[in-house]
Amino acid sequence: MNPYEQKRRWKFILLAFAIVIAGASLWYTNYLVKNISVAERARAEVWAKSTRNIIDMPDINDEYITFIYSIRDSLAVPAIVADSADNIIYYRGLDTLKTNFALEADSLVKYDPAYFKEQLKEMKNQHQPFVLDLTSGNTAKWYVYYKDSLLLTQLRVFPYIQLTVIALFLLVAYLVFSSARRSEQDQVWVGMAKETAHQLGTPISSLMAWVELLKSKFNAEKDPLIMEMENDVKRLEMVADRFSKIGSKPILQNHGVYEVVQEFVDYFEVRVSDKIKFKISGDKQVEALINVPLFDWVLENLLKNAVNAIEGAGTIELNITENLVKEQVFIDVSDTGQGISRLKFDTIFQPGYTTRKRGWGLGLSLTKRIIENYHQGHIFVKDSEIGKGTTFRIILKSNLTYEPTGI
Repeated sequence: MNPYEQKRRWKFILLAFAIVIAGASLWYTNYLVKNISVAERARAEVWAKSTRNIIDMPDINDEYITFIYSIRDSLAVPAIVADSADNIIYYRGLDTLKTNFALEADSLVKYDPAYFKEQLKEMKNQHQPFVLDLTSGNTAKWYVYYKDSLLLTQLRVFPYIQLTVIALFLLVAYLVFSSARRSEQDQVWVGMAKETAHQLGTPISSLMAWVELLKSKFNAEKDPLIMEMENDVKRLEMVADRFSKIGSKPILQNHGVYEVVQEFVDYFEVRVSDKIKFKISGDKQVEALINVPLFDWVLENLLKNAVNAIEGAGTIELNITENLVKEQVFIDVSDTGQGISRLKFDTIFQPGYTTRKRGWGLGLSLTKRIIENYHQGHIFVKDSEIGKGTTFRIILKSNLTYEPTGI
């Protein structure tokens, strides 16, 4: 299993574990809420029955009435007693700042219609009322409505607030540690790249000297083999130069895109199978600000992937066009290879992802970084079909006015 697949599997495992913890927290909270809700309904029922007892037994002694009232006061929840016409008869546990009552002759109370209408509606939506059948010469029915206590209401929303706070904390922590980790990785890569360039310097200089010696000793200035050997040495020198400049700001210059692409394809074509044909088309006058050594690196990665995707004979086509309105240059690299699943259009640009047994999964990741970070462009899979081929699109801006950053 490659590192990318292993990392993705661990992400799924940790996500599943987090979901289990969140689900267990919500389940237990709902369990508590349910039990507290049952207890509060029992309290509301006791309060309703004690209210009926006080009304139906007016002649009992004061001590018993005091006892009944003490029960009502200790077990009370926010409640309203109303008649069938929703006239407020009595209330308990509501906001005292919004209730100024004065008893009237008909024993009903004067109340703020808006506030009590809102409270009564809320209670009706939460719970079924208790019906009080009065027996003291009164055939009317009273209805006792109640709502959840403040504690129960807070307990209902607490786990969601808690999980949200934890999620935000984990997100911030993840972003901070990821940024620190990427910074450390970048420093390691920069150090390794510069050390590689330093180590390559001596043998490359030696090879350049040997090539010059061969040319002068055998009078082989125009010998095709010597010329190709010289091209390879120059390519090695350019690769070493790439690595030595990692970590510094690249210099962008105005170049003809068609010419840059043609020059690299001419070098690359003779180093792959004759069964693979290359075709370059499009506008030859298109220009863009690019860094040629880095852009050649992009083309090298894309063309190598295209060659590896082609089994036997095939064609690789590069098409260059320009969007004058948006000041963009499009470079489409198409092959007739195996194709890529649409589910992996974004995945293939992730560091460490590869389909080859001996691959490192860095080519397309580096390609994306060079295009997007250095050239302020964009690269993506424009189209792909399994068994028919893939088209990558590079978008460059033909008029850049920004400072590119280093690796």
